[in-house]
Amino acid sequence: MKRLVLITATAALAVGGTAAAVTASTGGTAREASPVAARGIAWGACTGSLEGQAECATVQVPLDHRKPGGKKISIAVSRVKHTDAKDYKGVLFVNPGGPGGSGLAYSAGLKRWLGGVGHAAVAAKYDIIGFDPRGVGSSVPALSCDPNFQNPIRPDYVPANSREDRAWIAKSRRYAADCEKKFGWLLPHMRTTDAAHDVDAIRAALGARQINWYGFSYGTYYGATYATLFPKRVSRMVLDGNVNPKTVWYDAQLEQDKAFERNIKLWFKWTAGYDSLYHLGTTQKAVEANYYKVRAAAGKAPIGGKIGPSELDDIVLSAGYNTGYYIPFAQALSAWAVDGNAEPLIEWLNPGGDDNGFAVYNAVQGADARWPRNWSTWHNDAVKLNEQGYRFNTWSNVWFNAPVAFWPVKGGPALKLKSDKALPGILLVQSELDAATPVAGGYALHKVFPSSRLVLELGGKTHSNTLNGNACLDDKVAAYLDTGALPKSRPGADAHCKSVPALNDPDPNAVTAKAAGRVAGKDLPVGRP
Repeated sequence: MKRLVLITATAALAVGGTAAAVTASTGGTAREASPVAARGIAWGACTGSLEGQAECATVQVPLDHRKPGGKKISIAVSRVKHTDAKDYKGVLFVNPGGPGGSGLAYSAGLKRWLGGVGHAAVAAKYDIIGFDPRGVGSSVPALSCDPNFQNPIRPDYVPANSREDRAWIAKSRRYAADCEKKFGWLLPHMRTTDAAHDVDAIRAALGARQINWYGFSYGTYYGATYATLFPKRVSRMVLDGNVNPKTVWYDAQLEQDKAFERNIKLWFKWTAGYDSLYHLGTTQKAVEANYYKVRAAAGKAPIGGKIGPSELDDIVLSAGYNTGYYIPFAQALSAWAVDGNAEPLIEWLNPGGDDNGFAVYNAVQGADARWPRNWSTWHNDAVKLNEQGYRFNTWSNVWFNAPVAFWPVKGGPALKLKSDKALPGILLVQSELDAATPVAGGYALHKVFPSSRLVLELGGKTHSNTLNGNACLDDKVAAYLDTGALPKSRPGADAHCKSVPALNDPDPNAVTAKAAGRVAGKDLPVGRP
């Protein structure tokens, strides 16, 4: 499936610090942390964009938690300490999703976002913990298999013939082989359950009896995994943009293809409503036709010499994730299609991608669950969806996940998420028209955890949309983090919030292009690394 992550512009910063490592060793769900872990973490200064905003350190954890005395790896962590000593709530871990998203900067980020929506007092009650999960970012080792894999200009995602299909297969097979060659020792230990044990090791090193958790996107599955393995160690959990546990992971991409087709058409329709500005067509179908016309032309003559059909799809995809991209992407597409100016699109191009994020994404999903190993299954499913009209995202999603078809680790079985009487009520938040994590995931996770409460954003099109300016959502999250307050239980969703028109369907006449790059002080998420 597409990478399930909410990444801020500050997440890719260089963060280090002078802190010494502390060994935290746990093995299995029933064991307590070692005495070494209990002694705490030696915090030091952060560098980079977190300098002066947080403390940083590393925590050593076992590569294999079944062998606590064996080989160690390091997890990079950051902390923003509480300032309200009278009403201290404990540690609050935050994860942006992915798999493969760096969360080190999210300690300062979550504090800023809560403050930005009027709830700085709630943030002050927690020690907010950001971290890079195993294999990610500043953690050691940082997984990377082929830094050039995503360099433009890549082959067209949509194969015109069997030769082009075989070219992508060969490219994906090589990537899997490169991962095995460089990190074959690490790949069997990249399951979400391994990462959950790491969190518990950090908890122990912090000296905390329980944790609180704020998970976006894949971070909902990560949090649900921790809750399944360590139910007695959970205090409060906010899960926003929920992964459907029934579709982990191959089927999830098929459901995404349908949802992104809907959402990209919603963007085309929105763009048509402002034809006087963008001149791309007065109807959804006209704008869509113009997009595919530009796409086809890019296959013959790349836009600005740098953007082919696949790169163009990657850029525009984010409009399916977040309506904050509606204005800048319509402007950029219009600049090229109407005026022949490639620069606005090129500004959105990520030339080398993020191989660390891509590698971890494949490693985690490849280890977590069983995937089809017969390529005909992948091919036939893609052809079927494409013929059914799910055109925009189907083939790009195939190739984004294709290395897993050749992964050196036999994945699965997927963990069966389950509730426990020791678990407190969990707050689930779900946008009704979320494409990355379709709404069925919110209902499915609600069923797994009967004591949870589900808040549905009606008509919401933005993925993982809390702390983004919808006061109805943000106030419910803040109240829960502050007092544990949850909506009353009702059939279906337990509470509803209407989407905010100015955010869900922004007016380009009222919002400047510069302002459109941020929504309510929260950096926009990026879909594909």
